[in-house]
Amino acid sequence: MAPSSALGAPAPSDGGGSGLRPPAKQPVAVGSGGAVSSVNPYASQAGLDVLRHGGNAVDAAVATAAALGVVEPYSAGIGGGGYFVSYNAATHTVHTIDGRETAPAHMNSDAFVDPATKKPIPFDEAVNSGLSVGIPGTPATWDKALKDWGTVSLASALRPATRLAADGFVVNGEFRAQTSMNEKRFRDFTSTSDLFLPGGKLPVVGTRFRNPDLARTYRTLAGEGVGAMYRGGIGRDVVRTVQHPPVAAGSKSVVRPGLMETSDLAGYQALRRSPTHVTHDGLDVYSMAPSSSGGTTVGEALNILENFHLSKADRVQALHHYLEASRIAFADRNRWVGDPAFSDVPTQDLLSKDFAKQRACLIKPDSALTSPLAPADPRHPGSGCTKGTGTQEPYEGPSTTHLVTADRWGNVVSYTLTIEQTGGSAITVPGRGFLLNNELTDFDFMPLTEGVPDPNLPGPGKRPRSSMSPTIVLQDGKPRMAVGSPGGATIITTVLQTLVNRLDLGMSLPEAVAAPRISQRNRTTTEAEPAFLDSPERPALERLGHQFVLAPQAFTPSPEIGAATALEFLPDGRLEAVAEPKRRGGGSAMVVRENR
Repeated sequence: MAPSSALGAPAPSDGGGSGLRPPAKQPVAVGSGGAVSSVNPYASQAGLDVLRHGGNAVDAAVATAAALGVVEPYSAGIGGGGYFVSYNAATHTVHTIDGRETAPAHMNSDAFVDPATKKPIPFDEAVNSGLSVGIPGTPATWDKALKDWGTVSLASALRPATRLAADGFVVNGEFRAQTSMNEKRFRDFTSTSDLFLPGGKLPVVGTRFRNPDLARTYRTLAGEGVGAMYRGGIGRDVVRTVQHPPVAAGSKSVVRPGLMETSDLAGYQALRRSPTHVTHDGLDVYSMAPSSSGGTTVGEALNILENFHLSKADRVQALHHYLEASRIAFADRNRWVGDPAFSDVPTQDLLSKDFAKQRACLIKPDSALTSPLAPADPRHPGSGCTKGTGTQEPYEGPSTTHLVTADRWGNVVSYTLTIEQTGGSAITVPGRGFLLNNELTDFDFMPLTEGVPDPNLPGPGKRPRSSMSPTIVLQDGKPRMAVGSPGGATIITTVLQTLVNRLDLGMSLPEAVAAPRISQRNRTTTEAEPAFLDSPERPALERLGHQFVLAPQAFTPSPEIGAATALEFLPDGRLEAVAEPKRRGGGSAMVVRENR
């Protein structure tokens, strides 16, 4: 079979449209008329073009997300899911959509347990399989967002991405590096190697990468609607691929078939949920409620930190308290948060100021807590100040992508979407041009603590717990900022640290995003980026008992934590869009009318 992708000669050096030299990339843009920030300039440009033609922030978010499915196919796409948080300027309210993938109806709590050994199957075998693939929620999320709050049709929102997939984009170092990191497992599946390793080779930096299969798939969605995924031909192809993964001849990998059926797709729903809400120093912080743990964990940590005075004058103590608040919130998250349709998740209790005050009593200025710390029961007053030994948070794939948009009317979107780890399940749907997620590996394969109920075990129709934390901050009922990040469980700490940097330590938003990151998730050690390990704060924190290790290589060969995108409404009315200056090769911030 001929490869579905095409790698051509070096891309032309003129122009800035699809298939030509990428649009100019900058990490900060200030101006008016609307803003977009994402990890990729092609995607940001797609959203910006929608804004320039009169679309709103929701329209632009869907267009940006669809373009990310083309240029960041290892992080997101219609084979995955996500969480969409939106501020409506007309009603001054924040709404959310839970577009998380769900488990098939035939998936039981022991789905990832080897019946012969009664132990979890090897994690890599779980990931690279049909068994890991959840029912995709991204198309339903786009459809619901546009119908509820958008101004354009799905066909219109998909048009820039369709053109981009057909014409191609210029391969950069990040795309090649991520392909290289996944090369071995991509070669296990014929459809994936045909698409992403055309001619059996890695894509070459500077050449053009086309995905005509994805362009055709987008055209089908534009013409038939998302029913093509949930009740039509695209969905049938997805199910066939999950049940019979296209394993390459000669592959020595163990590839398990999945449990998905067409009835699972037909029954999928993207859900409207009330956002989480906490106040922090007079601001209103909104994020995603369970099935994501992002809103509850970031919110609990912010509530704990309100019991202390964080000052940029004493950066060591500020970082110490940030780490301890995160440690405590993760201990509670691991015990209590799961899909609320299957567990009684005490969301409001976890976010109560009284519970945070109880938990804050564990933090001492002269010594670090020891992990794994035991959770407290937020439903029973007085339990929060009790120390004990708990369990570490389980592994969660470090990929995903995030975008933010704002429009001239003051609407804002903070949207995190994913196929789980970089490259997802490594299985491409033949002839359709997109990778399938491995989201079901976000379930706990077995109970974390014997004899203690685990809210995150697999189950039929269940959403696995997520860490995605798309966040919008309001001041006096109007948007102040929006932020989010990829990074698996480090999403929570990236968003929390960025908020602390900006709101408590007085950094500008670009400084808050660029600052060296550290991530404490109720583990015995704290992951840190190289810049922090070389900082004067490290030895001071180590004297308090903190132990630091180099962050693992996640998205790229560089040890990084997160890749945030954010925006802020400045006091003079201008918008500031912010992306990473260096992480993942640097992101792309754009505004409709730039005016520094």
